Amino acid sequence: MPAAASSSVSVSAARGVPGPQASPGGAGHRGPLGAVSSFVAVGDSFTEGMSDAYAGGGFRGWADLLADRLAVANPGLRYANLAVRGKLIRQIAADQVGPAAGFGADLVTLAGGLNDVLRPRCDVAAVCGVLEESAAALAGSGGRLVLFRSTDPTRRLTSSARLMPRIEQLVGFVDDLGERHGATVIDLFTARVFDDPRLWDADRLHLSAEGHRRVTDAVCEALGLPYDPDWRVPLPAADPAGWWERRRSDARWARVHLGPWLGRRITGRSSGDGRPPKRAELAVWEPAAEV
Repeated sequence: MPAAASSSVSVSAARGVPGPQASPGGAGHRGPLGAVSSFVAVGDSFTEGMSDAYAGGGFRGWADLLADRLAVANPGLRYANLAVRGKLIRQIAADQVGPAAGFGADLVTLAGGLNDVLRPRCDVAAVCGVLEESAAALAGSGGRLVLFRSTDPTRRLTSSARLMPRIEQLVGFVDDLGERHGATVIDLFTARVFDDPRLWDADRLHLSAEGHRRVTDAVCEALGLPYDPDWRVPLPAADPAGWWERRRSDARWARVHLGPWLGRRITGRSSGDGRPPKRAELAVWEPAAEV
């Protein structure tokens, strides 16, 4: 059952874990959202909705789910989703931030930078600088700005543990942005529920349908909207996979997903090259029938 939004200051699911502490800019920051006539989402594959697939093709994801809920409460809601998979923060800033700010929407979400810090070489200070400029431009457009502390990939992808200093720097900087720009910060970083591989696609990089649903509820809680508090609750325990099954899964993942990803990095290509924004125009959104 949906619950009323918490009055606590953070939406983290855990406390006292290593790394940055729970964000001070979560639920209750700037108060409940109120009426919304327009919503614009900016970012990469996380915001595009990979890998929560629609039956007829394309991806849904947390932003579409949020638009569904907002449209039920605010008939005639206009929604744009400018996100494109694989984009680095400088590309998001160059291609999406200007149009998003120009829409002057009541609600704007910005998620980006993780693609940068997961690469072999990354100037984290430069990434933070572009994030700063982007957040300032979107906050200046007049609506509520929402930022994200990304999920912690090092707890489910052990090979990424060496990148933790970069990730912690990025997460801490998002907290600072939230304070400076009066933004609502969604704390997924300390939410241990996202350590469960069942909340992720087979590629281990993109959320599953259930993962996106839980992100939607985290955002709703932080914005003072009705939400399902079970977004923090772990899935029922699963029977552990055997050693041979794990090795076969790892080998398939390396062949189907890791190899092509490395190939794109080596050749300077991206999965988003040539792709248009998911929903380029700020237009009326019809909510799904099952909302």
